[in-house]
Amino acid sequence: MVLTLILLAAIGVILLAERSAEHLPFAIATLFLSAAAISFFVGDFERAILLAGLLAAAVTAASTIKHDYSALKLTVTDLPLLFAGTAPFFVSQYPRAVLAVLSGTAAFIVAVIATLIHGTGSPVTQDASVYLFGLTLVCVVIAYRLSGGGIAFQRTKDQRRCFYSTFMASLIDPHSWRQAGGLALSDIANDPLPLMPAVPARTADYPDIIVIQHESIFDPRIFGLPVEPAVEAFLSPANGLHGTLNVDIFGGGSWQSEFSLLTGLSSASFGSNAYTLFKQGAGRFHSSLPHALTALGYRTMLASSCRRNFLSYDEFYRSIGIAERIFSDDFPPPFDVRRFETTNSDAIFLEAAIAAFTKGIAGDPAPRFLYALTNFNHGPHDRSLAAPGQFETQRAFAASSLPDAQYAEYYARLAETASTWKRLRLALAANFPERPVLIVHYGDHQPVLAKRIDRQLGLPDDARRAFRTFYAIESLNMDPDRLAAGRGADLDIAFLGTIALQQAGLPLDPIFATRASLLEQCRETYFASPSLRKRRFHRTLVDLGMIDIGPHVERGRYEPTPTK
Repeated sequence: MVLTLILLAAIGVILLAERSAEHLPFAIATLFLSAAAISFFVGDFERAILLAGLLAAAVTAASTIKHDYSALKLTVTDLPLLFAGTAPFFVSQYPRAVLAVLSGTAAFIVAVIATLIHGTGSPVTQDASVYLFGLTLVCVVIAYRLSGGGIAFQRTKDQRRCFYSTFMASLIDPHSWRQAGGLALSDIANDPLPLMPAVPARTADYPDIIVIQHESIFDPRIFGLPVEPAVEAFLSPANGLHGTLNVDIFGGGSWQSEFSLLTGLSSASFGSNAYTLFKQGAGRFHSSLPHALTALGYRTMLASSCRRNFLSYDEFYRSIGIAERIFSDDFPPPFDVRRFETTNSDAIFLEAAIAAFTKGIAGDPAPRFLYALTNFNHGPHDRSLAAPGQFETQRAFAASSLPDAQYAEYYARLAETASTWKRLRLALAANFPERPVLIVHYGDHQPVLAKRIDRQLGLPDDARRAFRTFYAIESLNMDPDRLAAGRGADLDIAFLGTIALQQAGLPLDPIFATRASLLEQCRETYFASPSLRKRRFHRTLVDLGMIDIGPHVERGRYEPTPTK
């Protein structure tokens, strides 16, 4: 009787964890495999099944929390990230979630200890445990294959179901372990793709290019929420190209979006290494947007709202071709880094970044590239950072659309960014009327707040909604006919750098020309696209030494030689 009740309770945990019948046989099979393995140590099936159920509940709880903050479920490849600098950031940004995790961990430990000390069960022989383990292992293998294998589980990583089965499948997916041990591409073919011919320039007048990554900014209209004209002009400039941008991340990990834009690759292709690409990938990527622009005579600059010692930013950006790298602790007075870090205000940072960009232009006619990384709208949004006494009407406008103080704070910061950019844009046009400039804005990911908005609005289920932000491309002092305008196609961030080169009228070397040819097949889903040409293109990049996925060995490099 007791064993029956424990079995029903454990299966109930699995049903709650899965919320779907799709991978239920695999989930139940792995539950019993866990119980069989535990029985070797505890000596009875009652406690073994109870402990397996507790483990399943703990995995489900951890995976649910991770999904709430990253829109992706827990897998075994996430565990090394606990030692990659994630924990201190999470503690400082989301203390309530951390407290919940610690409380849950303590409760789990107490429950396990109580089960081991006070639980009783009918003793089982070692032979019975071995037989049960062998039988359940066969069932797990059969269920795993019938479920579709690792690929099938990867397709549900962003869905709010199959929490337990997804984690258990990652334990037996060979890709999980192979990628955890080194840099590896998951979407690569065996045969290379011949590169397309270089595409010539459409103009002899190369524009300056400014790319601004707007931290945690998304278009509220993705959720059906209205925006005011000033915000609309920022997100969808009347004379520019704009649309929805699909990214690989939610809630954090901005550097993964930075990586994708600059290399033209999806960070998701590198599995568990996606989070640490700036450290493990330094010196491994030899085709990038900065490299291509340098070959065209551009001066390249990074302006980051982070300090120089943040992650491996300085070394990674140097390795992909950005010659001048300015961090928040490098800006000269009157910029005060400590004052700036109280709010990370775009009004303060963007003014300093544009000033650094324009310094020396009068004595140097070479075209320039600026990559500016903001940090103003990062969560949490339960404290006011927007300028005191300002943007109150915008805050009220947001509250009338969605009565949520955190969304009102998000919108007030967005309005401040839009106002700041309008002022700086007018100053650029007035101070440098003869220099053509192409400006690209985009959001790196949605903030955790977006999940809250989604739940409050009760929108239809759409797992990909959490990965949509915005892009907008506008120009100064350029012929209007040179730049496409209006609503553009939904894009994956891996294509945004190529689109910027095209919109600027610059030449494309064979690698960028080939990447541009993939746009029709992949469009807004670069990593998830089943395109064989994309996988063959990745093989070409590896074969040419443009992506070094092996040990640090000197490889021959392809040198782009585009012409005007």
